[in-house]
Formats: sequence, structure tokens, C-alpha cells
Amino acid sequence: MLSDAKTICLKAIEECLPDKAVKKALSAFPYENVYLVAAGKAAFAMAKAASETVKIKKGIIITKYGHAKGRIENIKIYEAGHPLLDENGVKATEEVIRMCSDLSEDDTVLFLLSGGASSLFEKPLISLEELKNINDQMLKKGLNITEINTIRKKLSAVKGGRFADICYPAKVFGIILSDVLGDKLDVIGSGPSVKDESSGKDALKIIDDYEIEISEETRSIINSSKMADAGNAENTIIGSVRLLCENGAEEARKLGYKPLIITDHIDIEATKAGDLLFEEADKHLDDKENVVLIMGGETIVHVKGHGLGGRNQELVFSQIRKMAGIDNLLLMSVGSDGTDGPTDAAGGYVDGNSYHKLTEKGLDYEKILKDNDSYNGLKAIDGLIMTGPTGTNVNDISIALIRKKD
Repeated sequence: MLSDAKTICLKAIEECLPDKAVKKALSAFPYENVYLVAAGKAAFAMAKAASETVKIKKGIIITKYGHAKGRIENIKIYEAGHPLLDENGVKATEEVIRMCSDLSEDDTVLFLLSGGASSLFEKPLISLEELKNINDQMLKKGLNITEINTIRKKLSAVKGGRFADICYPAKVFGIILSDVLGDKLDVIGSGPSVKDESSGKDALKIIDDYEIEISEETRSIINSSKMADAGNAENTIIGSVRLLCENGAEEARKLGYKPLIITDHIDIEATKAGDLLFEEADKHLDDKENVVLIMGGETIVHVKGHGLGGRNQELVFSQIRKMAGIDNLLLMSVGSDGTDGPTDAAGGYVDGNSYHKLTEKGLDYEKILKDNDSYNGLKAIDGLIMTGPTGTNVNDISIALIRKKD
């Protein structure tokens, strides 16, 4: 069961790698004098594919630490912090701004955007220290990606279409790998090449509703923020979580399972998503055929403890006690980018024997869950899934694999 589950999840991710999609999108690319900017966790793979298809005059990649895989001619590569931005990301973004500020109408900026760009591609309008503090508060208080990016756009010189305005009068051709449910262009990566559809009042309402602490100066900046035009940009989406789920379903069929996609829009708290996955699986435990339930999206963790983990790890770990003794069910949840929260794991899995393994080692399931320490809990029972950076980022895939009983 573990082998099949890994195959389904990893093949689904493999089919979402951006290489072919980027090349296809650029197959009839009509522009010359091309400057490349790639930002996000899939930036290196996207830029490499682009460089093999289009002649690049000059370019810059900004990606997460450990995600660059070599050199690309005429392109500088920077690695920076994610999910919390750092000074390297700001310096790299400043380099992009310098490159794109004096372009002409005969130039084109090929802008390759993928998940993680909101942290990696940033020139803040406030101090880096305060912005990091605001981001940290947003993550810990469980804001969803749309809410987070609504605030981020008001505090940035490049988000919310402002990067496209920097490039003007050059054309901006955006190729986007979506990690946002519903594929909202103005939310993906905080929409550097897309006109912002939210207002300063929208951002302040979110801040007040979640009791995010900000300075009066920051409140003033948000309140007086103006919308960018971004009329020189054209954007195309080449990948999404829906495709991730469909790829998983196709691989499940090949392995002899009946696939059922529960949803590709899951955006609730991780433990509640785990509850949903288990409850749906419970309905199929006595089926006369092998079944795989598939769920895609991006869950939320309200961090209250001081442990180590990620949303995929917490999703499966939260179901360990319920699954005790069920020998024909396995749950697995994996981040398509190969990283889950601030850990080196892509996600994790549990089965009917996991709770026994945990107690056998003298570990307290409830204490681990309460402390948000799913990484160490799963590590103790060999339940982590390790892939390393995958080169793509289209949300998460969670599956319940159910074997028919003999």
C-alpha cells in the first residue's frame, strides 16, 4: 500500500513539472529583446525550460534555498528565504528592479511566476523587520493565502501589478504556475503582473479581524495605497492543483484502483481536512474494489505549540488514533514542491499500525498533536515522505488508499 501511495502522489507531481508546459507556452513566442525574471519555488525549472526555447538577453532567477540546480547562460541566480522573506530576497528583487526600470517599448520581460514568489520576490515599503513580523503573525494566525496576499500587496513595491508598471513601456509576458485555489491571477504570488482587485480598506479589515499588530505608519501606507495599472502585461496559467489531482487519478487507475476526487479546493484547517479524508475513506472500507480518494488544495495550521511540522504532516498525523487497527487504509499527504512548512519533508503518511508504533516508543500522541510537532512524531515511526525540491508548486495532494478486503 505504501508503494502504491507513493507512486500515485509522486507521479501526479511529476506530471506537473513545468518544463513541457513552459516550452509549449513559448512555442510561438513572437518577441525579441527578451529579459527574463523568474520568481518562486519552481523558478529554476521554468527558467531553464524558457532558456532552451527563447533567446534570453539577460535574466534573473529568485528561488528558495536549495532549489537552484546549476547555471543557466545569461541568467543570474539568487536563493532566498521562504516562507519568511529575508535580506537576500530583497537584494535580488532590487536587482530585478534595476534591470527592468529602463526598458523600452521594443523590449519584453518574460515573467515566470510560481508558488513562493510572495516571499521571494519582494521590495517592501516598510522595514524588513516589521514586514517579517507581520508575515509571521499572518502564518501563525492561520490566514488563508488570499487574505495574506491582500495585505502583502499593499506593503510592496512589486506586488499587485506594480512590477508590470516598473517594466513599462516594455511588454510583460507572464507564465504562471498556480498554487492558488481557483487560479486567481491577482492572488498568485501576490500578482506582480496583475492589477490588484483589492483595496487598502480590504487589507485593513483583514488586519483588524485577525488582530494583526502593525505600526501607525504601516496603517497609513496601506490606507493610502494606490492601484497599479499593469496594462502592459499578458498572463497565462500553465499548471494548477486540478491537474495535480487528475494526474493522481490517472496513475491510480493504472495501479488498479478506482479513483474518486473529493475536491481540488480544500482550504480548511489541516486537522479538519484530515477528518474529512478519514470520514470519506470510512465509507469505502468494505468496498469490493480497491479505491483511492484524492483531495487537492492547501490547508491551514493554527500554530499554538512549539514543535516542528507542516500542514501535510499535521493532516495525516491528526488521524493516527482513529486509524488504529484498520489494516486496509493508508493516508498520505504531500506538498507538490517537495517541502512542507519549515521542514525538510514533503509530507507524511499513516496507516493502521502507526498508533501502535507511536505508543510502543512511549510517545504521547495528544501531546505531539497539541504541540504541533507532527514532524518529530512521524519521524519516530518512519512516517515522513522525503523528496527534496521537485521543481514545481501546485498546492498539495492528499490521498486515502483503501484496499479491498480478502
